[in-house]
Amino acid sequence: MQKMAATLGFLSVDCLVSFHIKKNYRKFQGLISFLIFSADYFNEGESLSEDSKLRFDTCQLLWQQMKSEAEELQEELNKNLFDKLIEFLEKSHLEFRKKSTNWNYQIKSREIPTAALVLGVNVTDHDLTFKGLTAMLRDTITPYVVSLQAKECPDVKHLLQKLASQVMGCHIDMESTEEEEEECVQLSQKKMHYSMAFLSTWYRNVTQKKGSESVNKKITSSSQWKKSPPIVIILKDIESFSTKVLQDFIIISSQYLHQLPIVLVLGIATSPIIIHRLLPHAVSFLCIELLQSLSCKEHLAKLLDKLLLTTRFPFKLNEKALQVLINIFLYHDFSVQNFIKGLQLAILEHFYSQPLSILCCDLPEVKRRIHSLSEDQCESIRRLPSFMRYVEKQTPEKQVASLTNERFLKGRMERKSLSLHIYHENFFIVLKCLHAFTSSLPKYPLGRQIRELYCACLEKNIWESQEYEPALQLLRMLAKDELMAILHKCVEVFRSSPGKQLGSTAEKLKEFLAQFQSLEESNEEENGSGSQQKGLQKTDLYHLQKSLLEMKELRSSNKKQTKFEVQRDKVVDMIDNLVRKYLFPPDTQTLYEVVYFTGAHTLREHLNAAPRIALHTALNNPYHYLKNQALKSEDDSIPNVAPDICIAYKLHLECSRLINVVDWSEAFATVVTAAEETDPNSTASEEIKEIIHARFIRAVSELELLGFIKPTKQKTDHVARLTWGGC
Repeated sequence: MQKMAATLGFLSVDCLVSFHIKKNYRKFQGLISFLIFSADYFNEGESLSEDSKLRFDTCQLLWQQMKSEAEELQEELNKNLFDKLIEFLEKSHLEFRKKSTNWNYQIKSREIPTAALVLGVNVTDHDLTFKGLTAMLRDTITPYVVSLQAKECPDVKHLLQKLASQVMGCHIDMESTEEEEEECVQLSQKKMHYSMAFLSTWYRNVTQKKGSESVNKKITSSSQWKKSPPIVIILKDIESFSTKVLQDFIIISSQYLHQLPIVLVLGIATSPIIIHRLLPHAVSFLCIELLQSLSCKEHLAKLLDKLLLTTRFPFKLNEKALQVLINIFLYHDFSVQNFIKGLQLAILEHFYSQPLSILCCDLPEVKRRIHSLSEDQCESIRRLPSFMRYVEKQTPEKQVASLTNERFLKGRMERKSLSLHIYHENFFIVLKCLHAFTSSLPKYPLGRQIRELYCACLEKNIWESQEYEPALQLLRMLAKDELMAILHKCVEVFRSSPGKQLGSTAEKLKEFLAQFQSLEESNEEENGSGSQQKGLQKTDLYHLQKSLLEMKELRSSNKKQTKFEVQRDKVVDMIDNLVRKYLFPPDTQTLYEVVYFTGAHTLREHLNAAPRIALHTALNNPYHYLKNQALKSEDDSIPNVAPDICIAYKLHLECSRLINVVDWSEAFATVVTAAEETDPNSTASEEIKEIIHARFIRAVSELELLGFIKPTKQKTDHVARLTWGGC
């Protein structure tokens, strides 16, 4: 990533520290976007070449396609949740809508309609969900959608201010008359009047002024809502709200339900029980509808199936790179969006570091580009390890032609690109079938999630692992109904996959299903399948091993197998043959390096950085990130052109536990003015000293903010070191 740092040489060290240490993914996303739209990143500072421009265009097109697919998946997963929420809103405040013109009636119940959205612990993804929810509600139900966060509402006063200002702000956005906008702005400036009474008066005036017209002409839902749209209040992080603030707000809101159609939407990251912990029974004025979103692990599984376990996108990750992204997901944030950003970084790095990535595109385009390869590109293909292994297996005549004849080489590469595409088609079909068979086995010998099985198959031959044979033995103990359910899943996999080579296998699966359905269930088969099914229900290791031993003893005896057992063995043998034929690792394929990203260390460095090492490197050696030749020093000297925080940091390393601020300031000024020739008696010199003193104060403040120093009461003109030998 040296080119990245050189391209961004204007960034300050503290920004780079924030990028590498704090994992500020917003800055990271902006950085990636900057690099994606900077084609010069692919040129290493040289003039724009046709090869680098082609790689840039291919990279940009591929990422836009994958990004669109991920966004469509997100919308598809949110649709079910949003539909349930709309259905809940349609049922709420029925009496209010029936009597929307009568403001004196009292409703019997004071319970606030509340939708509790359990979104999971992937808090960083919640903003995207709430953003889509807000847009959907404003288009279909009501313009009055308010989003509140705990940090914005330290007390009830601030909460009501945020609530009223956002409600009126929504109204202003939806209206077109200037007089009403000015009136709302004047009201919003009078913060002392913000209360539920003020809001109810404003809401009544707005809805009555419109009469039978819609408050928002864009609303597409029921006409009853158009006359009196609800006020939807979204509390994004309910766990972070103060208990007293939340209780007071709910009590106040419940008193105005006959005037305001309030609906609460609670964003929950942990468990719905948090509502009962925050709200005692005395203030539980909530009619709660529980809505559960898809878990982040299931979301990741669907994302992998859409983006990686498919031949639609040629780009792939090797086992180590994929494992880095999965580990960050599982052990840090459970964020699918951050996983997508990591995948984006992998795509960028692959197209930048691999010149032959111009062939990482659709199959028809690959064939066209192969014929237009230059002599240098052909030589790069010959240097690929996968191609060298392929040449070694050829006859001497073909070896000479592959190494000397460009036309012959291009013909071979065209065939190998087609072979790689067919390999992926068959690989993913067999992988999904094997996962269908093994994902329900006791103890999950080959993994419960398909990502676990996928990583194992990327690493080595799966049939050589210790868990493979026990898994096959357990498959030979499946009951009839379980086996038929799995075969139905495999048939669906073949139907949804474009592969044609495995068409005969799909027909065999259908034949097995027909045979199982036609088998008459004899008493012997029922007893055998029943006992075997009972054995599979044991999930502890002792009973599992005992069942396997019993099965081996039965096989060693002369007991005749039933028809079902014979067919079951044939099914397992067929799956075993498919695995051994199609699930060999992708690094055995020619042109593997063209489509697979192998830079796991790059992902780990930028997405899972070590704070202490990166901080010390950034402050002690800014050249490592900025790549400015003026900052490079062979000895341990301090260049005067280094950022102020770096100079102050290196000077403080030379001090003991207590640092004299005066001496520190003088040393700082000496380093900064080392290369400057100024007259000490001139007026300009005094101004320069004041500027240098201000720069020193700022650098010290930044070091204190980072936690390297702190004020001390032992000596008034000293500060204390806190880390790395200073305690």
